Amino acid sequence: MKIFILILFVLMYIGIIVFPKYKPHITGATAFIAVVSCVISKDMLWHESFSSAINYNVVMMLLGIMITVGLFSESGMPNKLADKIISKIPNAMWILVLLSVLSGIISAFVDNVATVLMLAPIGLAVAKKVNISPIPVLISISVSSNLQGAATLVGDTTSVMLAGELGMSFMDFFFMDGKLSIFWAVELGMLLTIPVLIFIFRKNNQRISITPEKIQVTTIFPTVMLVLNIVCLVVCSFVSIPNAFISDHVNGLVCMFFGIICLIYHVATAKRQAIENVNEDGSTTTDFIGGKKEAVKTVLGTIDFPTVLFLVFLFIIIRAVNNVGIIADISSFFASIGAKNIFLLYTLIVFGSVLISAFIDNIPYVATMLPVIAGLGLTGNAQILLCFGLLCGATLGGNITPVGASANVVAIGMLNKEGYKVKSSDFFKIGIPFTLVAVLGGYALIWFVFGI
Repeated sequence: MKIFILILFVLMYIGIIVFPKYKPHITGATAFIAVVSCVISKDMLWHESFSSAINYNVVMMLLGIMITVGLFSESGMPNKLADKIISKIPNAMWILVLLSVLSGIISAFVDNVATVLMLAPIGLAVAKKVNISPIPVLISISVSSNLQGAATLVGDTTSVMLAGELGMSFMDFFFMDGKLSIFWAVELGMLLTIPVLIFIFRKNNQRISITPEKIQVTTIFPTVMLVLNIVCLVVCSFVSIPNAFISDHVNGLVCMFFGIICLIYHVATAKRQAIENVNEDGSTTTDFIGGKKEAVKTVLGTIDFPTVLFLVFLFIIIRAVNNVGIIADISSFFASIGAKNIFLLYTLIVFGSVLISAFIDNIPYVATMLPVIAGLGLTGNAQILLCFGLLCGATLGGNITPVGASANVVAIGMLNKEGYKVKSSDFFKIGIPFTLVAVLGGYALIWFVFGI
């Protein structure tokens, strides 16, 4: 069964690369086959394949913030913000670099998917105004958001898991036992990626001279809701919630709350408009546009259903991969090879995690590897070294491939929705050099601080 699931997973990934337009169909068929196979072989129960396999927190967050961000875009605010950015920094290259860096800063405190959904509309607006392809713009925003997820305790689920394993507080991510902690390794990686971004956008190093449009922002309500959404996500990350269900789904519940508020407001304030048409015989007829039905259609149109389904199916497939023991086998492999050589083990964990996380979701992988590291019996700096190396490699590894991280999937889904076809090669051109530079920087600093 293990070989069968592995072959199925590889075939699915090849299918996604060859037929990117049919990603939801391919992953859906793969998920169905994997679930049926695992149930028959008793490697997975029905409730595991659906209820516990799917990360409902991510799904709710995705749906809620898609509505909020979609109406934010409909209001005309991203275009207005794009004009203001261009007026302050009239150089296309530096605007694009700034958006990527800003994505990283925000994602250190807010979930990566939410960060991409918030900044992507502005990136699309800027790209259209300066007449460049938005594909590298949104990819760079996505990979930057993934990079900073490991910087703080609240930046990513894997950071929360690491904090639980090592008993880390929020401030321990900045200074651990009086030493520079993982935050600084991530920031060094970020600084090293800026030259990569400059090189990627080097052809856009022209001064922009445009006449700002008189953009009419129809309503600031979605903008206010989006800002409040961000604030609530940050505040909730510092608050201890006793209820287990709410604690596990707090980000999703917050995003759904603001999404529903935006939906209600948009429908409640929708008005029908009468338009008079002059016929050939001189008579006039009146047509009505807008109204509550059109408002509902507009809200539904903000949701990228293919991307949501793709992620749901991917969660189920990853559960099957985990249940048959593939991830556990990989974890044990690391321990058996480098148990007697800390530098070799550290190197294997960092770069092995990069490769594995490029294809497998990093949450189940990190959840499996942390007990393996603990089982080696290492304490003090050695344990911290391996755990930080694991987080560094697993978090950044998702930037190599389009399906390595949820934020990448969402960014590509938004581009597809705008009519842009993203090739895997488009992603590799940015993701591979970005990842290698960031990982090498973090790898070196973590070893220098905790390994030597």
